[in-house]
Formats: sequence, structure tokens, C-alpha cells
Amino acid sequence: MSPMRTTLRRAGTVAALTAVGVLTAAGAAFAHVTVHPESYAKGATDGVLTFRVPNEEDTAATTKVQVFLPTDHPVLGVLVAPRDGWTAQVTTTKLKTPVKTDDGTITDAVSEITWSGGRIRHGQYQDFDVAFGQLPEDTDQLTFKTLQTYSDGNVVRWIEEAQKGADEPENPAPVLRLTAKGTAEGGGSTAVSSSTTATDEKPGRSTAKATAASDSTARGLGVAGLVVGVLGLAAAGFAIARGRTRTPSSE
Repeated sequence: MSPMRTTLRRAGTVAALTAVGVLTAAGAAFAHVTVHPESYAKGATDGVLTFRVPNEEDTAATTKVQVFLPTDHPVLGVLVAPRDGWTAQVTTTKLKTPVKTDDGTITDAVSEITWSGGRIRHGQYQDFDVAFGQLPEDTDQLTFKTLQTYSDGNVVRWIEEAQKGADEPENPAPVLRLTAKGTAEGGGSTAVSSSTTATDEKPGRSTAKATAASDSTARGLGVAGLVVGVLGLAAAGFAIARGRTRTPSSE
């Protein structure tokens, strides 16, 4: 095999591996159950959280999703948006420490939401929207442990919490970061923008924008990998063409 053909084959291999690696990484991140947006301001009011549940099983469909809301730092005023084909069951719990608000003292809060009756098939995902009245002010993040049940009886437990400085766990729980008021970190990170979103837009529209941006980023990474491959092939082709133009002059 000539050196030029070897160069071309190597360039093609590198391009393929680069593209596959980038797209695989994006797909792996998408397979997790996540909450959108990724952050809100502490004490934000009148917002919407969207739980995105993808199906990563080849031969089974997701038939039930259970999201557990923290009660040590409760989310107040929870309302569940209807979802075609799914029935939502809401469980409330009496709080160990009541929360004082401008409207009075809150003694109960939602601790679990279970969606059932629908199906998320292979290669599909479902968004579940939850509106809230107020987020807590005394914590930096909220962890929403989630159970995903499949039609074959398998249950995936998205309950692992990431440790600082460690790799992401295999089955991470959805986490919402709570930032200082007035910061501009992520979509809906301030109480003002959260309120505006909930008032001026339909539930789920703001999260659709956020998730669309996330999906666009993943697609951009995939395209970047393909571009690298194309540049490699172009470089190899240029080397071939250059070699051919030099051959007659050397004779």
C-alpha cells in the first residue's frame, strides 16, 4: 500500500472515531433523568420545573415515574401540569419544621409525584412539568430522587448524589442549583425572571427553550466532530494531489 493511501485511510479512521466519540458522549448525558432549568434563584417564586425522562431500554417502555421532593427544604405551592396519557398522583407530607410565609405558616408540602398510565418507548423521552409557588432560601441545591419503572418490571433508581471533586455517579439524581438572588446563572436563575416566565408564558415554554439550547449544544458538538473528520480527509486529499503534481517534474 502506498504512503499516500495509508495517510488517507488513517485520516478517515481518525475522523470516524472523533465523530462517534463526540456523539456518544452527548447521547450518554441525554440518557439521564434531568430537571430543567438547571438553576433558579433562592426563594424564586411562580416558576416551572420540567423533569425530562428518556427511555434507554431497547425492549421495554417506561410506564411509571416517581419523583421525590425534599421535605427538609420544601418546595411550596406545587401544581402538576396535565400530561396526555398519564395520570399524576400527588403525595403530601407534614413538615417537621413549618415554613412561615407572607400568606401564613405552611405545615404540609408535596413530597412525591407519581406519573403512571402512559408509555415512553425506546428512542423517546417525556417532559413532566411541575409549577411551584416558592423555592427555599436556605440551601444551595435541591435533589429530586427519581424512580423509573419499565414495562418488564425493571426499576432504575436515579438517586445517587454527586460528590465534590468526584466523577458523576452512574445513576445521578436530578439536581436543581439554587443561586444567590440577582445572579445571572442559567435560565430562570433570578426570582424576577422566574416570575416573568410563569406569568407571560405557558408552563413548559421556558423549559423548552432551555432544553432546546442544551440539545443544540449537543448537536453542535457532534457537528464539530464531523468537521474535524472532514478537515482530516481534506488534508489527506491535498497531500495526494500534491504528490501527483510533483511526480512529472521529478522525471
